Formats: sequence, C-alpha cells, structure tokens
Amino acid sequence: MPGKPIPKPAALRQRRNKVSTRATLQAGPDDARPSRAPVLDSDHSWHKMTRRWWHDIWHSPMAPEFLKTDMHGLFRLAVLVDRFWCEPSVPLASEIRQQQAAYGLTPIDRRRLQWEVGRAESATRKPPTRIQTGDDPRERLRAVK
Repeated sequence: MPGKPIPKPAALRQRRNKVSTRATLQAGPDDARPSRAPVLDSDHSWHKMTRRWWHDIWHSPMAPEFLKTDMHGLFRLAVLVDRFWCEPSVPLASEIRQQQAAYGLTPIDRRRLQWEVGRAESATRKPPTRIQTGDDPRERLRAVK
C-alpha cells in the first residue's frame, strides 16, 4: 500500500556525531570536597564573594572534569572575579564571561560541552499530589441565564 515509509528504529535515528567532551557529571552532596580542591593564596586578601565563588567551583559536579593544567586558568579567572567584586566594570564582566565559557561554568557552556549534571533521585520525583480536604469551590458553580 503506497503511503508513508516505515519509520527507522530509534537506534538508527540517533545522531552519531557526538562531541568528544560529552560526559554525565554526578551531583554529590554540597559538603563533599574534591580531593584536589586547591586553596586560594592566603597572602592575598580575597573578596568574600571571590572565596564563595571558588568554593562553589570546587564543590560543583564540574570539579572532577578539571585537569591539573586547568587550575592555572582558574586561578587567573579568580583574579578577574576578585577584581570585579572590588571594582565592577562591563569590560571585566565580559572577560569573566568569556573565560568561564572555557570551563563549563554556566548552563549554556555545559550544554555546548554536552555535560549533563546527574540529578539525585529526590530531585527527579514528582511533587506529591494535593489531597482535597472537604469543600471544592468548583461544586458551587452554576449556569447563569
């Protein structure tokens, strides 16, 4: 019978040109400290927000993806972030944004690198359905002529 062709099996429809950086990153508990989290230089007086940013970077699911050679670039980025918090400027914010892209620190960059953050089971569960207790206001509705 002429008509539409039979659809291909799902395995054949998948794209084969996947990026080599594709990875599933596991989100762990917030207090799980990576074994190789570097410490910011204590000789420098870092801004409070820079220290928080540094802590978040090294306690994120992306931290295991960073190589030892990436730490040098992340230290340079920390200097830019610190300078931004001390004296904000648009050109500095632009440079920070460009440098963050190299390390997958924003959602769009993780998407570009095809990094998926694995969610905990509790985060993927649907919220409990609301239980009706008593009077439903919709029962009082009636047609008006």
